[in-house]
Amino acid sequence: MDHVSTIEATKAIVSMDVAHTGIIWGWMITLNMWAKSIGTGVILVGAFLLYRHKHEDMPSLRWLMPLISFIALNAFLFFTLIDLHQPLRMIHIFTHPHWTSSITVGAWMASLFLVLVSIMMFTSLFTHFSEFRKDCAVAKAVRAKDGLYEKVFPFTVFLAFPVTMYTAIIMSQSAARELWVPGAELIQMLLAAFMVGSATFILIGGKWAEAVKKDLAMILAISVLFSFIMYMGEYFFSYKAAEVEATLAYVHSGGPYFVQFWAGMILGYIIPFFIATKMNDNRTMMKFAAITTFIGLYFAKSTWLEIPQLLPLS
Repeated sequence: MDHVSTIEATKAIVSMDVAHTGIIWGWMITLNMWAKSIGTGVILVGAFLLYRHKHEDMPSLRWLMPLISFIALNAFLFFTLIDLHQPLRMIHIFTHPHWTSSITVGAWMASLFLVLVSIMMFTSLFTHFSEFRKDCAVAKAVRAKDGLYEKVFPFTVFLAFPVTMYTAIIMSQSAARELWVPGAELIQMLLAAFMVGSATFILIGGKWAEAVKKDLAMILAISVLFSFIMYMGEYFFSYKAAEVEATLAYVHSGGPYFVQFWAGMILGYIIPFFIATKMNDNRTMMKFAAITTFIGLYFAKSTWLEIPQLLPLS
């Protein structure tokens, strides 16, 4: 017995019977998803506008779109990096990739997407600030840059879809987090991109054609409507899954996340929908709707991200 008592494995002490470590994915990951929605959303909405309207109707779109996306994507990657316990180990994703990992695939897609957005940004800025030059050399360079922009743009739009949605796959792979259903989260991620993408252009497109502004109001109204319907469906009809019902108890009946959740719904979905459908010709009100969309989306994402982590895993 004396020999057995010296073995370290026999000295284990149980310090916690229930596996509940608290909120691991907090405000940094909320900002991560929020910024990613902006970075991808402006590309998706911008592509729709370029397909529907002439460049003259929105003269600054070609260079503002990749510039805003570039800034938002770098914010997204920054918050991703600082949330890691060992940020320098992230290099292994690129030097020793495991393609069965959603994180690896997502990191590669996001990095490639940022490269393409960067090419679009630098070429469009070169073109924009060279327009006043008339000499032949600059004119040829501008045409070359425009050609590169057009070649890269379709691949950028294509990548924007998986980049904005892949986080839903990572969330759905988390064990015992039944609220994060992959199908619903994939659609919510895409709708979030269209929400803040249209809201961004509503804020900066003051001198754009009225037809463009009408389209932006339409995109905002449709995206917030369908996203709100999905949230309400899960909120009111979750009783068939005991784990989901227990999770949503933090929102139901005045729980600790009740105010945050409904603030997100009112600011991010209800107010923008009614303004975009009833007062879309009022520029001041549309800008107000755009601002509340950004705020409300953050609250909604924060609530939906944090409350599943409050439920004990055993």
